[in-house]
Amino acid sequence: MKTIIEPFRIKVVEPIRITTQEEREVALQNAHLNLFGIKSEMVLIDLLTDSGTGAMSSEQWAGIMRGDESYAGSLSFFRFEQSLHELTGFTHILPTHQGRAAERILFELVGGPGKIVPNNAHFDTTRANIEHSGAKAVDLPIAVAFEPKNHHPFKGNMDTVKLEKLLSEHKEVIPVVFCTVTSNSTGGQPVSLENLRAIRGICDRYDVPLFLDACRFAENAFFIKHREHGQEDRSVRDIVHDLFSLADGATISAKKDGLVNIGGVLLMRDENLFRRASELLILTEGFTTYGGLAGRDLEAMAQGFQEVIREDYLTYRIKSTEYIGKKLIEAGIQIIEPPGGHAIYIDASAFCPHIPKESFPGQAVAVGLYSLAGIRTCEIGSVMFGGEGREPPKLELVRLAIPRRMYTQSHMDYTVEAVIELYGRRHELRGMRITNDTGALRHFQAEFEEI
Repeated sequence: MKTIIEPFRIKVVEPIRITTQEEREVALQNAHLNLFGIKSEMVLIDLLTDSGTGAMSSEQWAGIMRGDESYAGSLSFFRFEQSLHELTGFTHILPTHQGRAAERILFELVGGPGKIVPNNAHFDTTRANIEHSGAKAVDLPIAVAFEPKNHHPFKGNMDTVKLEKLLSEHKEVIPVVFCTVTSNSTGGQPVSLENLRAIRGICDRYDVPLFLDACRFAENAFFIKHREHGQEDRSVRDIVHDLFSLADGATISAKKDGLVNIGGVLLMRDENLFRRASELLILTEGFTTYGGLAGRDLEAMAQGFQEVIREDYLTYRIKSTEYIGKKLIEAGIQIIEPPGGHAIYIDASAFCPHIPKESFPGQAVAVGLYSLAGIRTCEIGSVMFGGEGREPPKLELVRLAIPRRMYTQSHMDYTVEAVIELYGRRHELRGMRITNDTGALRHFQAEFEEI
């Protein structure tokens, strides 16, 4: 059949409050035009993030009832550990309460002043944790990553020529090379196995470890299966195993492809690094068999990491996102093409050519869409990645991040209709200025006013 259906049935529903535009305008003013400050009850469709916002399965909820809440040696931990080992091949596995906790532990151990951490494209918390340690985060995306209309199948790839040059000049201050799969900062675009193997080869030549930011590893593997020559007949599970086999470690926010509302993972091969990370985990998160989580959370992760590689789920997931992107393109709205896995990224500069970069066109579009239709989205541009002493980002984007197994097609049709209507009124949108800049990760708490 041509129609892609949701491969699940709805067992529990949560009412959505239907708000008026007048109510939403009051909410915006109370939040100083920052959508992170809007109460969830005032949001009709929440596309702010796909992190921890999805719906869990009946098997995950059953696991929650089975959770072993022992402080040490929890059986839930060992089920979690076995699930991750089967999926990734790693044996040194630490749970954390979310992905940024894994990042903080890692970069406290390997970061520090004067050091450099390259990546295809760091996302916000990774960059912030690197910089908090005193190190410098360097992005090395391929050139076409910044061409919204370019249909390169793997726009998340790292520029390996630039990586080799950086390592040849600064190898002594590069403790680790990172690669983010999929690349959230550049449109949710995947990284090919060929590119990862090339990165691995360069890291081997310079004796530098390779880590993955693997929040969306399953979506990346699905893209490899359907876009990379020679991979089409392989299972997603096998491709996932290949991805992790190329790495010396990984940080994972389980709130994405772990299909849970809370949880993270830190994977390592190096025994000494694992021992030091374990000590830091105990100091800041909790004992190594719970890592700041309840046993029930570990059970939900153990199940979620197995469900996410089911190919009927991934087909529905990727095709549903693609459906939104195609509808917007047909309406003349420029997005990052081809559509990513977890989100659609609107090119805010093309949407609002009358608003210059320094006036935050992405924030203007996000605020306008919430005011018009009650849809909450996220700016990915000069608000998130700009600021004093930083090079302005090349793209001004608005991300429509799709929570997993949460919304139906009618919700997405409403979203498409709202974006198209806002596009017809785009000249009414006004630029923004920041009235209160909170510094690191400022997009979470900054305050704005219209110009």
